[in-house]
Formats: sequence, C-alpha cells, structure tokens
Amino acid sequence: MIEEEKSDRAPRLHQGPDHSAPYPVSRLAPAFHNPDLAAELARAEQLLSARTGAKLRVLADQIKSLQQAALRVLEEAREEQALSQAQCAFKRIPGRTYHLYRKADGRAFFSMLSPADWGGRPPHGFVGSYRLESDWSWTPAEGAAGPDDTADLVNQLLRGGGLTAGGSS
Repeated sequence: MIEEEKSDRAPRLHQGPDHSAPYPVSRLAPAFHNPDLAAELARAEQLLSARTGAKLRVLADQIKSLQQAALRVLEEAREEQALSQAQCAFKRIPGRTYHLYRKADGRAFFSMLSPADWGGRPPHGFVGSYRLESDWSWTPAEGAAGPDDTADLVNQLLRGGGLTAGGSS
C-alpha cells in the first residue's frame, strides 16, 4: 500500500497538447536554471531598493524645503506682528512710508520723520523705513521703490478689465 501511495505522488507527465502544458515543452523555450533565477531576483531586489531609496530622498528633500518655508513664514509673521504692534501717534494710511525708531527702553514707535528730516541725528535709534500696503502688511522701504498700485489693480479686476503682461489692462 505504501508503494501505491508513492506512485500516486510521483510527478506525472503532461499528456495533452503542448499549448496547454503547465511547463515549457518546446526545445525553443528558454531554459530556467536556479542560479539564473536567484541572480535575477537579487538584481530586481537591488533595483527596487535603489528606486525606493531615490523616491524617499526626494520626499525628504521636499519635507526639508517645506520646513524651511514654514520657518520663513513664521519669521515674517513675527516681524509683521512687531511692526503692527509698534506705537503710532497718528492714523496709518496705506501707501505711505513710515520710519521705525526704538527708544532706550526698547519700545518701538513709528514716525513720519525720516533720519534725514532729523538732520541725520534722530533722537532715538533708527530701525528702518516701511511702507504700509493696502492689505495692511509692511514692506521695507528699499523693496517699495514704486507707488502702491494694488488698489488700482483690484479695481480694474472688479470692473472686468483683465491684466496684460505689463500689469495694467
């Protein structure tokens, strides 16, 4: 009975047509050897590892870039907050340039007078000049060379006139 079980378990050769065989039967079919398969699998694993590592490196670089951008946004917000909280004894008007000074006790305040208006010797430490934009943000005077035309641009867009490459319609 043991011999019958062994004969039932012995591999059986395919008796049907060649196209339905579960294994290659043509002499033209490539031969598969275990060492070739192992090397092919190792090469595929190596390439997969390299591709995965490269994709992860790109993601890590993007995360680092986003973190740096977030830090810049937070720093700009701190600066904007400090400028917005500076003392001011007059009504702030968008489009105008104001000059920031710091008193000996550390308090900051805006003045309409520039250091040149003080004859080059302001009574307090000069911090910088800033233009108040129409969105109530502050632009350093060096970066605010031209007039603030934001309100004009918004009005043009609201009237339905588009913008051209030059910035006007």
